[in-house]
Amino acid sequence: MRIGIDARFYGPTGKGLGRYVQRLLECIEQNDGGHEYVVFVRKENYDDLQLTNPALTKVVADYRWYSLAEQLFLPHAIAREHCDVVHFPHYNVPLFYRRAFIVTIHDLILSQYPTRKASTLGPLLYWIKHAAYDVVIRSAVKRAKSVLTVSEYSKRAVIAMFHIKPEKVVVTYEAADPYPAAKVHNGMEQRGIGYQPYLLYVGNAYPHKNIETLLKAFAALRQRHRDLRLVLVGKMDYFYQRLRDLAEAMHLTESVVFTGFVSDAELGLLYRNALLYVFPSFEEGFGLPPLEAMQTGIPVASSNASCMPEILGDAAKYFDPHSPQSMRETIEALLRDGAQREECIAKGYERVKRYSWATLARITLSVYTEVGLTLHNGKQKQRSKLA
Repeated sequence: MRIGIDARFYGPTGKGLGRYVQRLLECIEQNDGGHEYVVFVRKENYDDLQLTNPALTKVVADYRWYSLAEQLFLPHAIAREHCDVVHFPHYNVPLFYRRAFIVTIHDLILSQYPTRKASTLGPLLYWIKHAAYDVVIRSAVKRAKSVLTVSEYSKRAVIAMFHIKPEKVVVTYEAADPYPAAKVHNGMEQRGIGYQPYLLYVGNAYPHKNIETLLKAFAALRQRHRDLRLVLVGKMDYFYQRLRDLAEAMHLTESVVFTGFVSDAELGLLYRNALLYVFPSFEEGFGLPPLEAMQTGIPVASSNASCMPEILGDAAKYFDPHSPQSMRETIEALLRDGAQREECIAKGYERVKRYSWATLARITLSVYTEVGLTLHNGKQKQRSKLA
């Protein structure tokens, strides 16, 4: 079977989606399942993707994500390669692509939290863009031969929102990647952290991430823990700048550190030297950073919303993300109770073992094969009718 994989998100420029595609391809290179693969990439990540398995071939499809060119020209680029089935790792499947495909829906945050606060666009352009998103994702889910998603929570949400059969949706859990093992503070001073104890958050600052409530909880914590800092790791953009302005208005400038983008080596240090990882999100499809924190040996305080109890189990301590008081009390309990911290760390190490990219790839390959067999059997029946 000839399988196409849309890898235009491949690598760090694609953020979480880029890592998903990268790890999937790495595993497929090790076990191709006896199929041929056409991997569609952009010019900017063509050299980043180094393939060693001859079953995989790179093809340039240099169309920007979410663009009109993607909708109009990507279908032709894929059709030229005569793929039996194509895997789109995100909802942005071209409306005019009419051959068999599989789509991964990581979450429904844009559907469940449609708010202009999550965009820099004006009201009219925002709602036009949101309407286009709704058309594209509904079309993708309805037309896909199979839908992959990353948690049982997301699976239930997809089924409920799009009214599709449960057997059409397959869960493929993601996994945490290891970070460098160094535990020294080398370079921490230049980030404005130094040797002071700190809470850590890693990720973007979109409204559903609920960092504003974390700032309120942290402000209350500072009344008893004067030397405590909050370190927020994420590329500085409009949303982080808005948070920085809020921190200044709350007189937290000296105690809240905005690191901006950091390398993997720096991120490993930030995880390992933190007192505690805090994940205040209202909505997630999987929630990878808390698992990364557990893997590096720090306790996790997490929102009890969406998929987080499913993913983190009893290895985290939970709070109501809508309540600064609940958040503060949960964090403070972990800061004060050494036995509780050690219990979370031990359970965290065990929890991350449940997830692996190899398992994700194995399940994904089985879906490719199942869809291929269904298509083959369908063609055989059609030929029988015509004979």
